[in-house]
Amino acid sequence: LVDAGLSSVLPLAPLTGDPGLITALVERWRPETSTFHMPFGEVTITLENVATLTGLAIDGDAVIVDIPDEDWSAMCLRLLGQAPTDLGGGVIRITWLRETFDELPLSASPETTEQYARAYALSLMGGVLFSDRSGGSVHLQYLLLVEDWRRAGRFAWGAAVLSYLYREMGRSALQMTASSSLGGDFGGWAALLMLWTWERFPHTSPLHAVTGAQITQDAVPRGIRWLPAQTRQHGDQFYLYKLWFDECTTFVVSI
Repeated sequence: LVDAGLSSVLPLAPLTGDPGLITALVERWRPETSTFHMPFGEVTITLENVATLTGLAIDGDAVIVDIPDEDWSAMCLRLLGQAPTDLGGGVIRITWLRETFDELPLSASPETTEQYARAYALSLMGGVLFSDRSGGSVHLQYLLLVEDWRRAGRFAWGAAVLSYLYREMGRSALQMTASSSLGGDFGGWAALLMLWTWERFPHTSPLHAVTGAQITQDAVPRGIRWLPAQTRQHGDQFYLYKLWFDECTTFVVSI
């Protein structure tokens, strides 16, 4: 995972999304410009923000998957050593990955170790970095990205994650034109969106909900500094008030 450039994400993976905050942000999102429309102007998440907050590379090869010549089941067996019986259309359940590859055996061979690492990376991509709206499955095409660890290390993971998040934000914003609530129907790395918001809009951060939280200022990547805090979830109207009305008085320009 270090070779693949994904290790910096591991401590951030447990961070979960706050539906109220995400809904409020999506309501301010403009797909035409990929920016948030705020009282003081337009702002957005940049590649530099992604690199600073997550440690993911923003320079390198484009994250592109080639369709394999073999069928999905054969590819799964080759790269993971096992394949689920209900594999259809190249989609695999994340729960199956986590149950099957729960703990690496102490006597595992180098080949088995790589298979377990690929399973973890696939779960990380499908459940965190490039999560879809189902939240419970991942396409095996992502497994090809970690077939060769050295090749994976040349990918601009941060650029791909941000691009995917932009697309999902746009889809969700268009969906909300016909619905007043987003609910759990959101794809992309929600924690990245929340980390950026806490940094840029301090009045929305967990520091205002939790007393005594010790936030390390010089953490690397910077997103790790929020791990000691416990998020208190609120409704979207609460956050809309903080992001749009009287309380939107502070925007941190540099992080």
